[in-house]
Amino acid sequence: MKGILLINLGSPRDLELKSIKDYLKEFLSDDLVIDYPKFLQQILVNWIIIPSRYKNTREAYSEIWTENGSPLIHDTIALGEKVGAMSGVLVEVSMRYQFPSIEEGLKKLKAKGCSEIFVVPLYPHYAMSTVLTTEREVKRIESKLGLDLQLNFIGAFYNEGGYISSLSDVINRNRQKESDYLLFSYHGIPNRHLIKTDPTESHCLKVTNCCEIESKAKPFCYKAQVLETSKLCAKKLELKDDEWGVSFQSRIGPGWIQPFTDKELVRLAEEGVQHLDVVCPAFVTDNLETLEEMNIRGRETFLEAGGKSFNYIPCLNNEDSWVDFLVAASEK
Repeated sequence: MKGILLINLGSPRDLELKSIKDYLKEFLSDDLVIDYPKFLQQILVNWIIIPSRYKNTREAYSEIWTENGSPLIHDTIALGEKVGAMSGVLVEVSMRYQFPSIEEGLKKLKAKGCSEIFVVPLYPHYAMSTVLTTEREVKRIESKLGLDLQLNFIGAFYNEGGYISSLSDVINRNRQKESDYLLFSYHGIPNRHLIKTDPTESHCLKVTNCCEIESKAKPFCYKAQVLETSKLCAKKLELKDDEWGVSFQSRIGPGWIQPFTDKELVRLAEEGVQHLDVVCPAFVTDNLETLEEMNIRGRETFLEAGGKSFNYIPCLNNEDSWVDFLVAASEK
């Protein structure tokens, strides 16, 4: 019997400072997220990043926390329920970090009689800090527990027709009538991650206009994939080249892919864009980066720079067309 395991990033259990610290420690201690030698990584995480950020992180989460807790966890569970109802297949929801855990999800599916698991890391674009770390963790836990499960992974789906149609439809339904510009803001990653995941070792950031050239690196290149998602959506929405753009948010330090979203918000306002729509397609579920970083802080940045209206377009969350895509993918 087949089951489906949907896996999202994760969130603190609650707003207690210990829960915030526990989440940050597990997330940032992942060797595929902060990919430094372990001793250096742990110094950064435990002595610099967490002590300097955990209170601000708690304040940010408090801005988006609901009576149901974390929006990301609540909405991912709701997505799982809709996928299960529509597919007739057993579905469990797990998080890469914290709870509900991947181990818990695999055990539940095994206990219910599943021998084949369709694993869906809920990230449209391939990156070592999202898709790769999730795949490795699922395989590690399955092997550790000796569950003898057949694991099938969806892989990156950045250019799949059903995904692009669903994303484009959500964008179209939520745009301002007077919109001047649509900004696709993706989560940033370090440039070194692009180089590390390049199987050719000679393409990403080493060839002029590397993202525009077809290569064996593309199935593993986050930047090339997000650019293609944006182009496909812009085409479907019939946008002119000067009516949309791409940027990257959530950077932690230097050496991350550009242009940076916060800088683009200022530039667009200063260059005359008055009514801005922003969508964050790196995420399929609304979370801290979309609801607080973009819809609150990003809005403030754009309006303070002279823009007149800022419209955040929600993630796919549990849209019916998005559910249809996941069900169809699980049946292939």
